[in-house]
Amino acid sequence: MIREQLAVYLIMGSRNAGSRDPLHVLEAALKGGITSFQLREKGPGALAGSELRAFGEACRDLCRTHGVPFIVNDDVRLAMELDADGVHIGQEDDDAREVRRKIGNKILGVSAHNLDEVREAAAAGADYIGIGPVYGTTSKPDARPVCGTVPIKEAAEAVPELPSVGIGGITADNAGPVITAGASGVSVITAIALADDPERAARNIRQPVEEALGQKGRAAR
Repeated sequence: MIREQLAVYLIMGSRNAGSRDPLHVLEAALKGGITSFQLREKGPGALAGSELRAFGEACRDLCRTHGVPFIVNDDVRLAMELDADGVHIGQEDDDAREVRRKIGNKILGVSAHNLDEVREAAAAGADYIGIGPVYGTTSKPDARPVCGTVPIKEAAEAVPELPSVGIGGITADNAGPVITAGASGVSVITAIALADDPERAARNIRQPVEEALGQKGRAAR
């Protein structure tokens, strides 16, 4: 089930939508067909305390209305308070095994950048991994060097049972190769959050993803 839910995975916080209401952007993206949403509230001006909780509740409720998993980035306590569907952590965040213990059967996503980290995530009980940045990105000032699609291919071959999403600079024009390399989906921020029409942007990204997934499925038969 989680593999299908990763197809178009939007990551966004309250500051990623520019001057627009991020809840309106999220709702439009949900209508456009995103399949997962991660609340990542970081950086200058990030919400905290009761404001963050209220924003998280609103995001969660929109996701539930559309039947889409609601994931919280790097904040197990907030995720549990909101009864989120899961948590995503990076290599610099909490230990994956400890997070798995705390969240029980909820979804656990882990960022990975090489095969050792992929195998460690799998051993810790991750449900999926995020690999990137695949292409150049401006969404994360502290992003690692661009890695291309090779790590995705290597992860798919080494640990085929562990789904992955590519992240970093992904658009409708370059999403297909990420799936062809072995990912189950693509994670996007800017391509949807700052699009003039987030609903159309989500739909435009989903199309090449589904086409590439379909080609992969036919090739496997």
